[in-house]
Amino acid sequence: MAAFTRTAARCAGAFLLSVSLLLITPAQPSNAAPPPVRPPDGHGVAREGCDEGPASCHGGVKWLYRYDYSLGVHPFTSPHDVRRQLTGHFWLFPVSGACPARIRPADECDLLGGNPVRVEAVGDTRLQIATLPGHDLGDGLHIRFTFSSTFGFHYLTVSAWQDRPTRCTRSTPCAVASRAGAWALWKVLSGTLAITAYAA
Repeated sequence: MAAFTRTAARCAGAFLLSVSLLLITPAQPSNAAPPPVRPPDGHGVAREGCDEGPASCHGGVKWLYRYDYSLGVHPFTSPHDVRRQLTGHFWLFPVSGACPARIRPADECDLLGGNPVRVEAVGDTRLQIATLPGHDLGDGLHIRFTFSSTFGFHYLTVSAWQDRPTRCTRSTPCAVASRAGAWALWKVLSGTLAITAYAA
């Protein structure tokens, strides 16, 4: 079962990343940044803590996107167990690439396609990574995966913000395509975790 899940997740992840990267075409910078997707307070400003993210995150950063996914019903599994399952078996990540099977804070590795990232934080119920120079979407993009549960129903929230606008986020077509690709990619991750959470 684990081998099948690993193969399916890798194939689906590689396909979705390829499609999203094909949609992202270089464009001339503009002064208009894309609006955040589903801002948590209606104003697009992050209000919660950001682990080891940029200092501007505290009360000032605007979300690039913030997506919620259901992981199904797992009454005997905690959000910590699901997070530990992911960070302890990182091949479950759809684009794990050359990263180690078990990731820890400060680890640096290349996601599928040679996209370098750093593990910024691993908390009880969250994982946070940041893109590094050479990443297709630019450096300074922070992505946080937060796990929660209510009455046995588990959820994954994926939030992204950036240190400064990149060539992609300045271009509306590129930004829209990258957000759509991210939604599809994290949907694959949520589907994988919905299955593997039974073994967490």
